[in-house]
Parts: sequence; C-alpha cells; structure tokens
Amino acid sequence: MTKSIEVQGRTEDEAIELALEQLNLSRDDVSVEIIEQAKTGFLGLKSTPAIVKVSYEAKEEGPQKIESFLTGLLKRMDIEAGFDISEKEDSVEVNLTGSDPGVLIGRRGETLDAIQHLTNYVVNRGASERIRINFDTEGYRQRRSESLENLAGRTAGKVVKYRKNMTLDPMNAYERHIIHAALQDNAQISTFSIGSEPNRRVVVAYGNKSQKSDRSSGFRSESHRSHAPRQSTPRSEAPRSEAPRSEGTKTYREWS
Repeated sequence: MTKSIEVQGRTEDEAIELALEQLNLSRDDVSVEIIEQAKTGFLGLKSTPAIVKVSYEAKEEGPQKIESFLTGLLKRMDIEAGFDISEKEDSVEVNLTGSDPGVLIGRRGETLDAIQHLTNYVVNRGASERIRINFDTEGYRQRRSESLENLAGRTAGKVVKYRKNMTLDPMNAYERHIIHAALQDNAQISTFSIGSEPNRRVVVAYGNKSQKSDRSSGFRSESHRSHAPRQSTPRSEAPRSEAPRSEGTKTYREWS
C-alpha cells in the first residue's frame, strides 16, 4: 500500500532529510517528487521554502488490510454496504451496515459466514500472527445465538422426555459450538456431531455422559452388567443311530 507525506524545508535536500527522519526510512526506501522549489528573495526577503512529496510502501496492519479487502469484495459482490472496524483484545470486530441486511446475512447466515471466512483467509495468509475477525450486521449474531440456545434447551427437554436421540438441521461450526456449549452441563444428555460439511449436524443423545463412549466415532457404549460364566447342566445323551441310510445316490447318517 503506497502512502505519501509532504514536507517543507529551506532547501529540497533539507525537506527530504526531514521526511526521512519522520518516516524512519532510508533514501532507497522512498521516491521523491519536488512540489515546489525553494526560492530566495532579494536580500533574503520574500523567500519561499521547498516542498517535497515523499512516497513509500507501507505495510498494512490488520484493520487496514481488512478495510482494503472488504471494500473490493463488496464492490465485486455488487452490494452497497458500509462497515465499522473495532479492535478488541483477542479479535477484530467488523459490523456491516446496509439498506438491506438480509442480503448481507443470506440464508441462515451463509452470506455473512462466507464474507467472514474469505476475509479471515486473505488477511491471515502469510501472517506471522493470526487475527481472528468476526463479522456481524444488525445484531444478527446475538439474535441467532439466543435462538440456538433456546433450540438446544427445547431439544434437550424432548430427548429426556421421550428418551430418544434427536438430530438437528445442518449447521456451521460456529452454530454447532453454541449448541454444544449450551448443553455441556446437562448430565442427562450428551451431544456430538455427525456428517461432513456443509451438512454436518448436531445429535442430542439421551443418557449419562459417563456411560457413553465415543459416539462420534460410531462406537456403542459398553453395558455395565457383569456376565458370570454359565454353568452347564449335565444331561444324558440320547442314544444315536449310526446306521447309514441310502436315499437315491446320497448316503448320510441320521441322528436322533
């Protein structure tokens, strides 16, 4: 990303040196354009300073990279929308604004998720430190989170009541996490995911967690009943006839 500053000095060389000092760069790192040459008036009167424009390649930080990419992405998607970027301790929050939030959200948040995924990929590609970027618009994430928590509670109630596992509709990883987190303290059920993206689903299963094995791997839980060896009861064997009997071309022995 190219940036530039304009600096003035008594001479062109002085203006350039002041710019390099301000940018903490060397002469090889910048390009210089003389905007106005220094002029010396009669006996030093009415003299004018030199003005130079110094351009340099600035390394984009997280918010600048997000802004640059997102501006181009929305333009290519032909979506008229603005955005606000705010930095948190462990993430960058981006709030999209537009006249039609439904276009930005998409079906079940698919468009919003796609924008978030693409931005995270481009901004973090080749970066030494990864930035977690979260997108929202018109408070959709909060409303969706509350809706999923309510869904988790209702589903858990049905599973316990009918003692039958229930499989939810396909969800993305973020939404599945909300379901798992909402039910993690319920000792009467367990949750796991099945299927592959984009059709991966959460299963709410009935039963105590401690009695379940790895359901996500398809293993059945072991029964805790002890199986004592069965005692065989001696019995007398009935006498058997070993006289061969012929039937057509076959010969076999008949057992009583």
